Amino acid sequence: MKALILSGGHGTRLRPLTYSQQKQLIPVANKPVLFYAIEDVIEAGIKDIGIIVGPNKDQVIETVKSVDWDANIEFIYQGDPLGLAHAILVAEEFLDDEEFVMYLGDNILKDGIVEHTQRFKELDPDSLILLTEVDEPQRFGVAELDKDGRVKRLVEKPKVPPSNYALVGVYFFKPIIIEACKNIKPSWRNELEITDAIQWLIDNGYRVEASIVRGWWKDTGKPEDILEANRLVLDDIQPKIKGQIVNSRIMGRVIIESEAMIRNSVIKGPCVIGENSQIMDSYIGPYTSIGNNCIIEGTEIEDSVIMDGSVIMNAGRIVESLIGRNVKIREQDSKPKGCRFVVGDNSSIWL
Repeated sequence: MKALILSGGHGTRLRPLTYSQQKQLIPVANKPVLFYAIEDVIEAGIKDIGIIVGPNKDQVIETVKSVDWDANIEFIYQGDPLGLAHAILVAEEFLDDEEFVMYLGDNILKDGIVEHTQRFKELDPDSLILLTEVDEPQRFGVAELDKDGRVKRLVEKPKVPPSNYALVGVYFFKPIIIEACKNIKPSWRNELEITDAIQWLIDNGYRVEASIVRGWWKDTGKPEDILEANRLVLDDIQPKIKGQIVNSRIMGRVIIESEAMIRNSVIKGPCVIGENSQIMDSYIGPYTSIGNNCIIEGTEIEDSVIMDGSVIMNAGRIVESLIGRNVKIREQDSKPKGCRFVVGDNSSIWL
């Protein structure tokens, strides 16, 4: 079996961050979201991985190649993101008429895909799609199941949902899906939708089974989703202290990576402090991830993601924030005081 992991798209819901970096590279608990998908696939025993890339493709390739993965990884350029089914067609040569799992690279599953991979092998359907129960199914693609638990119909964001089972961004396919993708037409979004391709399988007598995700699942498409995923991942961390602690208090489950320095500060977990970061005269509260090479001084931060290389000094209290790479936030000493901003499109600011 092969794996196809999607790491393209424009990530418009995460702008302005995604003007300068690919959305699947945004870190959750100091690890790019994309890496969770790669790890899940390798854990399931799949060693032949194709990664679909688009905008910022060089950035994705460089980041993935920075790790020595126990797998063969190829990069497949999609160009314009014309839908998930289009991504499969672009990868047809790589897939080479083999079974595969397609994993959306901005999704995180607590328990991975080992159980679902085994279910696909045992049931031997033409497709197996992961589903999870949600409170508001009208916000998602929804599956209608028959009395035997097989998928009989897929509906995109229905006003009256036929079930509360939403599609998770992981799908298992036999090679027949290539034919399905070639036989559907673009949707109103001018994209080849994977839901239409799966529906083609159902309508043409092919067997589509469901596999239910019991642990948490998160699609990290929006800033609030990144923060929620960060909380969920940090809830499962084990404490590890490699950096230096000077005149500071460390409480709860905290990871402090090598070469980090904590001085005259309080660190309350769960949280993670990246390599070579300096925390001075500050409070870092629960559910916070501080990236590598950051400087935090005279500031309180809680329930936030701070990316690599950022400098935050005397900035008061920061909560529920997603702060990009190499950002500088500092108190202004001169008079008269005021706020000075350089803000990207679609940003939100609370003062």
